[in-house]
Amino acid sequence: MKSLRFILTLLFLGIVSAQADDATEKKIVVVAGKPSHPPRMHEFNAGVQLLSESLKDAPGVDLTIVLNGWPADETVFEGADAVIFYMDGGKKHEVVKEEGRRLKMVDEWAKKGVGLGFMHYGVEILAEDASAEFKRWIGGHYENMHSCNPMWEPNFVTFPDHPIANGVKPFQIKDEWYFNMRFAAGIDGTNAAEVEGLKFTPILVATPSDDVRDGPYVYPKGPYQHIQASKGRAEAMMWAVERPDGGRGFGFTGGHYHDNWGNDDFRKVVLNALLWVAKAEVPASGVDSSVSKDQLDANLDPKNKR
Repeated sequence: MKSLRFILTLLFLGIVSAQADDATEKKIVVVAGKPSHPPRMHEFNAGVQLLSESLKDAPGVDLTIVLNGWPADETVFEGADAVIFYMDGGKKHEVVKEEGRRLKMVDEWAKKGVGLGFMHYGVEILAEDASAEFKRWIGGHYENMHSCNPMWEPNFVTFPDHPIANGVKPFQIKDEWYFNMRFAAGIDGTNAAEVEGLKFTPILVATPSDDVRDGPYVYPKGPYQHIQASKGRAEAMMWAVERPDGGRGFGFTGGHYHDNWGNDDFRKVVLNALLWVAKAEVPASGVDSSVSKDQLDANLDPKNKR
């Protein structure tokens, strides 16, 4: 009888503990980069505020936004379940500044299972700066002259059985959709795979037309022979990984045009990703939200050209 009572007590405590874990809020920190580009492009500050507003009613989520680049007060990152960066990249990427101090900090987060996400220009780094880290964190990155960045309008019609795709309907939208990413283990990223300890899932996949591959790209204008040689091949423009450290990651190459956040499915797939990467529950129908023109016009950075 004592043994039975002991077992029942353990089961009860286990249930209570599981319920407590489920009730714990997931802390998500979204970092917006400094202003760049003409108006309504690379509107990182306005974009993250719009996404935050769209998630304000999500249960079990504590979302904090950081504006205008890396925070002066780094305590904002304490206790984060996920950190997402929507900012300029390349040689100016905020994560690789301070002679690698920030890079080591983010790598320590990853080792502890913190989710990581990078969006638009934020997926690009110099290969010599952080290629190995980005492949470990999110499965890949944009590499100059290997990847390309044309303005085009892919048609996303099929989606994987994955929480990030919950409730997302087919959509087609013009953006600076990067493709031919430098993925881990040299995979092309169009199929689910397990590589280098990562469980890799492509989320947004479409096939560029021959004209898109022939350029021009935004910069350098190209075309590149290796991009042209892959005519007819599909490309991944959003993907997700589950890491062996227990954390999650995603990359999203869209997000150049601010007004695209007004598209319900474009917005939903990213909102879903913000929840998923933090291990928060993604609704079966995805995150439902609406965005008005006034919301799209709010919080835009002051820029020289109007």
